[in-house]
Amino acid sequence: MSALETPLTFLRGRALPNRFVLAPMTNKQSAPDGTVLDAEIEWLARRALGGFGGVVTSESGVELRGRGFETEPGTHSDNHIPGLARLAEAVKAAGSLATMQLNHAGMRGYRVGERVSSSDDADTGARSLRNDEIPEVIEAWGAAAARCELAGFDGVQIHAAHGYLIGQFLSGSLNRRVDDWGGSPENRARFLFAVVDAIRAATGPDFQIGIRLSPERYGQDLFETTAVVERLIDERQVDSIDMSLWDAGKFPDDERADRAPIMRHFLRLPRGEVRMGVAGRVRTGAAVRAALDEGSDYIAIGKAGILYPDFPQLVLRDPDLEPDWLPVSGSYLRSQSVGDAFIEYLTTWKGFVSDEAPPQGAAAFVSAWSDDVHGIKPVAVGAE
Repeated sequence: MSALETPLTFLRGRALPNRFVLAPMTNKQSAPDGTVLDAEIEWLARRALGGFGGVVTSESGVELRGRGFETEPGTHSDNHIPGLARLAEAVKAAGSLATMQLNHAGMRGYRVGERVSSSDDADTGARSLRNDEIPEVIEAWGAAAARCELAGFDGVQIHAAHGYLIGQFLSGSLNRRVDDWGGSPENRARFLFAVVDAIRAATGPDFQIGIRLSPERYGQDLFETTAVVERLIDERQVDSIDMSLWDAGKFPDDERADRAPIMRHFLRLPRGEVRMGVAGRVRTGAAVRAALDEGSDYIAIGKAGILYPDFPQLVLRDPDLEPDWLPVSGSYLRSQSVGDAFIEYLTTWKGFVSDEAPPQGAAAFVSAWSDDVHGIKPVAVGAE
């Protein structure tokens, strides 16, 4: 058994069956009211069946005004629980850990009324959260996590990356508050740690909490992020830390940093039983191996998981895998359980979808989706 096939235990809850995790990706395959649709379930269940030991959903707004996209899974109402339960059941039936990503988009929210942020923002029209509102928003995270636990999810991942509300509080440039929620790095991190505490208080002792952070872009400081990670590890309230690095192999933009791959700045931190994974252009067998060699506990796979539902099995069969890449055709994506709404969204990604791409797939070696290859039948996805 290779290291990639070795189960990974956490401080709480179920073990990860292997070291492959499907990274959270916006896919726009749920209903405008947040109801989980069959297309969302099929997309994620297919990747679970393809060998991803963990599956993380797209973001889900913990408040209606906190939704980042119009058609994302909802967790801000009890009405969402039946659909969430169908999704969790489908992923877990394939043997994978089921994790819901929770988010509040803040100033980057889909326009369904007002936008809020850590501070006023003229460009987006967002207003600063009042002091009396902040505890309510924090409690919304706890309530959303409790719904996910009731629906059967193994855990949640707090989206603190990519410039959404938590990132807006963490940012020294976007957060211009002069109260207890702004100013020093410790004060700017107060919102994040309050969210962790709220989720931990609202859920059971075996419920897993992960957190996704990005140390660059959107006003983030590499060294402040490092201090946040060290505190998360010390407090042991989270089970995993997912570093979204855009490109795990690049060097940091910050000239003060050591001239080493950005993932090394975090993977070298002593972290005990708190697990850490990296994401960012991990698309080949060599890239997977490099992240593992650097000390990553698991690998979060994004775009490669869109093109290849069974990417983990392909890498395990061929450690030197170098898959053909983009563009791909819409017909190929449909054959890989990528729904039309997701395909339409992918057309906005430069060079991803092309009508001129070969219709039969991104690479000749892509395995057929069959019982003979995978040993299990795809989960049937029907109407409620």
